[in-house]
Amino acid sequence: MSARIVAAARGAVGTPFRLHGREPATGLDCVGLAAWALKAGGFAGAVPSGYRLRGGDAARVAALVEAGGMVRVADARPGDLVLAVSGAGQLHLAVATCGGFVHADAMLRKVVERPGAVPWPVIGRWRLRSDSGALTQTLPSHRFAMCPSLSPEGERG
Repeated sequence: MSARIVAAARGAVGTPFRLHGREPATGLDCVGLAAWALKAGGFAGAVPSGYRLRGGDAARVAALVEAGGMVRVADARPGDLVLAVSGAGQLHLAVATCGGFVHADAMLRKVVERPGAVPWPVIGRWRLRSDSGALTQTLPSHRFAMCPSLSPEGERG
């Protein structure tokens, strides 16, 4: 499932940014991008509407994510949903990839993939419930199957 989430997020790179956008054909914001990618991985939960990430309540966002069937995790893996504080009072969602992350960049006005760790303070990471158990019970190298350039010794976040 993680591979499908990453592939969908990467497939949206270049999509125009549109506030409250839910379809790549018409534009995505960070919630729309997260929902698009997670649905590709099997997420069947409702996508919030009427949300407010600027001045938003991180605990409320976390509760919505968890109510949708996602599990908060401490370790970073490709395909994770990441909630960060991208500015004063601004919450932002991104999808973790191999050595980077995909997000809807309002300043660049499009969905982009950036290398490296999320540059903002991370509030939490979540994984689809079905993906969470399956991955923890496989060999540690499984999580790098879609990241051939990475090994457990060389993971970059």
